[in-house]
Amino acid sequence: CRPLLLRRRSLGIILILPPPAHGFQLKDGFADYKSQNEEAGRLKKACQPKSHIVFLKTHKTASSTIQNILYRYGESRGLTFALPRNKHNQLSYPRYFDTHFVNGVESKLFLTFDILCNHMRFRKPEVKKLMPQDSFYFSILRNPVAMMESMYIYYKGLGVFIKTKSLEDFLDNGQNYVSLLNNYAHNNLAFDFGFDNTATADTPDLETIVNEVITGIEQDFHLILITEYFDESMILLKHALCWSLQDVVSFKLNSRHDQSRKSMSQITAEKIKRWNVLDWRIYEHFNATFWHKVRSLVGEEEMKREVSQLKELQAKLTSICLEGGEAVNPRLIRDEAVMPFQSGTAVIQGYNLNRNLDIQTKTKCQRLIMPELQHTKLLYEKQFPETGLKVVNKRRR
Repeated sequence: CRPLLLRRRSLGIILILPPPAHGFQLKDGFADYKSQNEEAGRLKKACQPKSHIVFLKTHKTASSTIQNILYRYGESRGLTFALPRNKHNQLSYPRYFDTHFVNGVESKLFLTFDILCNHMRFRKPEVKKLMPQDSFYFSILRNPVAMMESMYIYYKGLGVFIKTKSLEDFLDNGQNYVSLLNNYAHNNLAFDFGFDNTATADTPDLETIVNEVITGIEQDFHLILITEYFDESMILLKHALCWSLQDVVSFKLNSRHDQSRKSMSQITAEKIKRWNVLDWRIYEHFNATFWHKVRSLVGEEEMKREVSQLKELQAKLTSICLEGGEAVNPRLIRDEAVMPFQSGTAVIQGYNLNRNLDIQTKTKCQRLIMPELQHTKLLYEKQFPETGLKVVNKRRR
């Protein structure tokens, strides 16, 4: 188990008013946010946008979409990223995070960074060595039932899953594969947060373990988001970071085509809850606290209003950027530069941009749809231009 060498501190989020709008201000119709800018300008003193950020990128939780948001925000403002060394897109996952996993640390090219958002196994003392003291820590959770189904499809060719005929077969015979178990197969959320992931529903001291894990997460993180309420999560994040609506708008990335989704019986769902009981208890707790934050810090009516605004902005960008207005099967993607990585038996969708976009608009739209591997490579080349680093196609998420 990961020791809790942590200082207790207040993790409350102060409700803050929107800052000046950033981002898309293009002549071709992205949006005219003049009135929003004027109002935000009057309220500028209410808060300052945060630019020191640690995002624990969990697996199969829509975390690639959030990473894209952070990549775009940081790139547009010249912020520095704690990028993995050895030309990878993961921070030596599944090993516990260590500072020497980050490119530029051993050479002392960088002493601290603005944003850390690649896959890692969290270890707070090491993270604190690289990130400023005022860094904002957040992560995202997904219902472990849906998450497990997604994990099985995406990582079917790895570790324990490759030995099984189906998810049901794994759940019925998981103990037979105990020597092959890896972090993807059992309580992956707990594992990513840095805790021991071996607990099951039959573990004798389960309640003690659950309490330790939840307490540790609450001490380490300012905000925990929920995949099932992604739009609401983005509004909470917007307030917490003092960002604008444009800063948190996105297109869904690394999502599966319906043809690779499997239906699930209630019996199978209950088996997953027992097998991944630690993840389930974590999710239950933070799902409840998420809605407490919505009601107490934003308010239900204000949340509805801002979610509606976010969807309206996304619809405008969809019209400007996306051919056909939706994600497409990878075999239909024209541009290899935005082709998503394919893994396991999952069919990962991507996008085609509208034709005849002007250069500025095309660049903005490309950033919105750029998959993790290509975007990480781009940031490497910008941050370390002298090395010509090239990201390898390493499995992620």
